[in-house]
Amino acid sequence: MIDRMPNSHRHHHHRRDLVRIAHDAMLERGLAPDFSPAVERQLLGLTQPAHDSDPHIRDLRHLPWCSLDNDDSLDLDQLTACEPLERHATRIWVAIADVDALVPRDTPIDQHARTNTTSVYTSAQVYPMLPTQLSNGLTSLNPDEDRLAIVTEFIVQRDATVDHGKVYRARVRNRAKLAYDAVSAWLDGDGPLPERVAAVAGMDEQLRLQDAAAQRLRQRRREQGSLEFETLQPDAVFEGDRVVDIRQQVHNRGRQLIEEFMIAVNTNTAHYLLAHGGASLRRVVREPERWQRIVELAHRLGGSLPRQADSRALEVFLAHQHKSDPLHFPDLSLQIVKLMGSGEYVVERAQGEPIGHFGLALRDYTHSTAPNRRYPDLITQRMVKAALRGERSPYAPAELVALAEHCTRQEDAARKVERRLRKSEAALFLESRIGDVFDGVVSGQNDSGIWVRTFNPPTEGKLLGHLPELEVGQTVRVKLVDTNVERGFIDFALVH
Repeated sequence: MIDRMPNSHRHHHHRRDLVRIAHDAMLERGLAPDFSPAVERQLLGLTQPAHDSDPHIRDLRHLPWCSLDNDDSLDLDQLTACEPLERHATRIWVAIADVDALVPRDTPIDQHARTNTTSVYTSAQVYPMLPTQLSNGLTSLNPDEDRLAIVTEFIVQRDATVDHGKVYRARVRNRAKLAYDAVSAWLDGDGPLPERVAAVAGMDEQLRLQDAAAQRLRQRRREQGSLEFETLQPDAVFEGDRVVDIRQQVHNRGRQLIEEFMIAVNTNTAHYLLAHGGASLRRVVREPERWQRIVELAHRLGGSLPRQADSRALEVFLAHQHKSDPLHFPDLSLQIVKLMGSGEYVVERAQGEPIGHFGLALRDYTHSTAPNRRYPDLITQRMVKAALRGERSPYAPAELVALAEHCTRQEDAARKVERRLRKSEAALFLESRIGDVFDGVVSGQNDSGIWVRTFNPPTEGKLLGHLPELEVGQTVRVKLVDTNVERGFIDFALVH
């Protein structure tokens, strides 16, 4: 039986405790929380952004590039720019940081990145895949600095079809470092024009054009069966050493803008590598093996799904549930995500039948847009650059298969570390609120107990004590009786 002894026997926790818990969780999952001395030695020789005299590199520094990311993001992987065309079409440029230019294969920095395969984000501390001197500095697309990039250029037509995809190397310059929430509030008419937008002539029109194109793409994807979920992923907010709030990240129009353009780039990159005849590292989500259980779940909620897996039918059901029952939609989303199974990396070849991405309703999809923070994207970037030079892939087929399996495994480990820390962060926030009463909903029930999701703050904990018959989805009032920061436990008692 798991020890859930009262928290009164333990010391009051601080941010440094979360850092220690995260460090230990990284090691337990086979991830490296610290950089080696060899990495530090390599960094001593890296003092300038990458330069390349290749005459094929285009100069696109004149375009009105901007970055759009979280408020506190420093590892900037992508920039966007656009121009209006005839018949309500829009030309889109997306620049992806050329990380490979400063991180050659098999160097100590590359070996560390290959070990973890991803940056690990916790509220108390970020464990970057690349040293911050690179990911936040020399390979980040920082404002007002010249950088090398891989640019994807494509046209979004009025009907949201995407065509004329091109890939090439270029020099770019970020004109405005923007944040999702401020831009979204302005686009929605709920906030002022952000100062950084106003400071660049024409940037406001740029963002309106990009937003309009992204919303067309999003609508078309949903019509084709791309799934829209809403899962609980709250972040701790710190003031110094104290957790002062737990906030749920809102999937707003700023995030949708970047999401749609990155999906377009990842699809175009997959097509580009396919056209050049070699193997590619694909991101796939297979058709759910437990589709029948999804059908049964929909039936219990008054919905109907076909016997064969159908992403379009599932999206229609999800959209209806989100509209008719928003209170319970996060819990429904989580159940279906678990039944669908997680994504994975696989190697696909030109002559094979693609597995596809069931959640996005796409046949061809790779990860290429975040090389500062995801190793599969760096692998794909090296393959694209080789194809641009007319060279063979830098990865042998067997090596690529091994890397695909490794990246899948390590990404899963990283997500488990992040989930583990979200629980400890919530426990730390509530540590001083023993005895407080919260409104919530029964979010789960299994052999180990009954779980409740509270609305404000957005946390989840276990119900203790002798309980009446409760149904998943039932609203309840609960009293906080204990927290355990070390284990990430939150315990509630039902208020009758």
